[in-house]
Amino acid sequence: MGDIDAVYGGIEGGATHSKMVLMKGDGSILAWSAGPSTNHWLIGVDQCLININDMAVKAKTEAGLDVNKPLKSLGLSLSGGEQEGGKRRVIEGMKNTFPNVSDAYHMCTDTFGAIATACEAGGIVLISGTGSNCQLINSDGKNHGCGGWGHQIGDEGSAYWISAKAVKIVLDQEDNLVDPPHDVSYVKKAMHTFFGVSESFGLLDHFYTNFNKPKFAKFCIVLAQGAAEAKDPLCMWLFREAGRVLGRHILAVAPKIDKTLLDGPSGMVVVCVGSVWKSWEILKEGFLEGLKPRHDRDVDIKHLTLVSLLQSSAIGAARLGAKSVQFTLPIDFKANVNEFFSYQQ
Repeated sequence: MGDIDAVYGGIEGGATHSKMVLMKGDGSILAWSAGPSTNHWLIGVDQCLININDMAVKAKTEAGLDVNKPLKSLGLSLSGGEQEGGKRRVIEGMKNTFPNVSDAYHMCTDTFGAIATACEAGGIVLISGTGSNCQLINSDGKNHGCGGWGHQIGDEGSAYWISAKAVKIVLDQEDNLVDPPHDVSYVKKAMHTFFGVSESFGLLDHFYTNFNKPKFAKFCIVLAQGAAEAKDPLCMWLFREAGRVLGRHILAVAPKIDKTLLDGPSGMVVVCVGSVWKSWEILKEGFLEGLKPRHDRDVDIKHLTLVSLLQSSAIGAARLGAKSVQFTLPIDFKANVNEFFSYQQ
C-alpha cells in the first residue's frame, strides 16, 4: 500500500532522451533528472537498467534523499514498453541489479504516461517524435492502438519517417526511378550539408555502418525550417503528408472510442506528444485531410481538440506507479496541458 509521506517516481522514456520526476504523496514535485534513451529494443535491456538507475540516483541526490533508500514505487512509461516479456525483463532486472531504486514498479508504453498526465479517465495520445505511435485508452482501461512498429516498417508521420522519405525522394530522382512531387534541389543540398557528404553515395555510411536513428531523425529539423521559413515546395509537401498520415492514426482508432470520452465540451481529446508537433502549422492541412472518412466503416469525427503537454509525462508515469501500490497521487490535469487546436463540424 502507498502512503502520503512516501516518495513516488516516474520516468518518461523515449528513443532519444528520458526524464524522471520524484513526487511526494501530496502531488508536489521534489526533483527532476534527465537521461538518454531507455528504449530497451534500441539500446538493450542492460543499458536500459543502467540509464534508469543513473536517473534515479541523480533525482534522489537532487531531492536530498538517501540514494540507497528505495522509492515506494517507480512508474516506467517507456518507448518500446509494449510487450509483456520486455516489461518482465526490465522490472526483474531492476529488482535484481539495482534493488535500492524502488520497492515496486509499473511499466507501460510511453503513450500511457502521456494520457495519465493529461486525462483523468482516458483519451487518445498521438506521439510523433523520433518515432510515432497512437493509443486509445478508454475509461475502462482497455486500449486500442495504431502504429508503434518502429522505423524499419512503420513510424509513419515521425521525424525519422519524414527524414527517410525526403532522402528516398532525392535518391529516386537521381536514379530516374520515380518522379518527385516537387523539385529536389533544396532538399538535396540540405541533405548533403546535414550528413556531411559531397555526393549521395556518402550516405551509405549513415544508412548502415554507422546508422543512428535519433541522429537521422534530426534531419527533420532542417526540413521543417525549409517548409516554414524557406517555403520550399518539397519540404512543405513532406509535412502535409506527415500530417495526413497522423490524422489517419486518429481515424484508425476512432471506431473503438468509448462514447463517454466524446461527451465532454472538448469532444475527442488527443494528447499530442513529440517534437514534430512543434511544426503544427505545416502539418495542419494534411492532418485535417487525414481525418476525413475513407469509407463507411470510418467514423466521421465531428468534434476534436488537440492538446500538448506542459509537463513531462513522467508525472503520469508516477501516477500509474502509485496506482500499482493502491495509492492515488493527486494530479492537476488542467495545469498539465495546453489546448492548441479545436475542430468542430
